Amino acid sequence: MKFEVSAIDGHSKARVGLITTDHGNIETPVFMPVGTAATVKAIHNKDLEEQVKPHIILGNTYHLFLRPGLDVISRAGGIHRFMSWKKPVLTDSGGYQVYSLAERRKMTAEGVTFQSHIDGSRHFFSPERVIDIQRTIGADIIMAFDECTPYPCDYRYAAKSMKLTHEWLKRCCQHFDNTNVHYDYTQTLFPIVQGSTYRDLRADSAKYISDCNREGNAIGGLSVGEPKESMYEMTELVCDILPADKPRYLMGVGTPENIIECIGLGVDMFDCVMPTRNARNGMLFTKEGIINIRNKKWQFDTGQIDPQGDAFVDTMYSRAYLRHLFVAGEMLGPMIATMHNLSFYTWLVKEARKQILANNFAAWKKDMTAKVTQRL
Repeated sequence: MKFEVSAIDGHSKARVGLITTDHGNIETPVFMPVGTAATVKAIHNKDLEEQVKPHIILGNTYHLFLRPGLDVISRAGGIHRFMSWKKPVLTDSGGYQVYSLAERRKMTAEGVTFQSHIDGSRHFFSPERVIDIQRTIGADIIMAFDECTPYPCDYRYAAKSMKLTHEWLKRCCQHFDNTNVHYDYTQTLFPIVQGSTYRDLRADSAKYISDCNREGNAIGGLSVGEPKESMYEMTELVCDILPADKPRYLMGVGTPENIIECIGLGVDMFDCVMPTRNARNGMLFTKEGIINIRNKKWQFDTGQIDPQGDAFVDTMYSRAYLRHLFVAGEMLGPMIATMHNLSFYTWLVKEARKQILANNFAAWKKDMTAKVTQRL
């Protein structure tokens, strides 16, 4: 993998770059739709590729390990062939699931034993095992095994967890470097910065991760319930320490406002379930604000979902029609909403890129943030 920064905004830390992988190029800043179980929910791959046009999507190591299982993916020739996706894929390490399965896990320095949320079966993830699993899945970018701390989190636990994440990272790097790819393309390992919302821990972790000298770096443990001001503070602190010549990936973030703000702090890559999950519940993100399409106020509205979204799917469907589909329980409703939200998120980062190149990002950010945070 290669990364090149081609422009930096003159009034912020926002930047434009290009990540090169064996499955194609990724223009940054970039948003990665979440395809947890080898599918982005409620959208066909053809529509994802031709309408949304993301440069990369994300898969989930924990979920793919449990179902369909490594044998199925391996026999198919890796995740790209299994799900018929030709562009780059990133897989997380399962560390977030370690966090979310607190009542189903037992964690030691060696690794984590956990129960499947599907059938209760017991499994063990170590740093080495997580690398092996992601080798078999075959994503272009894979993540080091880490522990994602909850919020709030006391200092002693956050410090202990950070040190464990660093020890696991040593083992991940060693095992990654001593094993070979399973398929006919290369893979890249990203470490993950932790440290909760403590400045000294975040700084220590960012320095440690920087010294590992991998091709890219991730920022984890944010967007877990902390105030957005804390998220921004930790993100800026870490971005100022991580090497400028490598992509920075802020995991699990977030709202349109979060993404715009964090682009301005120097983040290059984002993922979040929000556009797809909220779409299935009838919440739409538009250039003018947030719409709850189930509201009665849209019953007779024959206008486009987003009048300003001329490049979106909106030109085909009205707000009244989409509301009808949700009220009637038709599955087409969540499908249209999903395509719209993903198209909006993709437009948002592409527009940010355009504004950075024009050296106008700071002014655009102020105007766009005011719009995307209001409820219509």
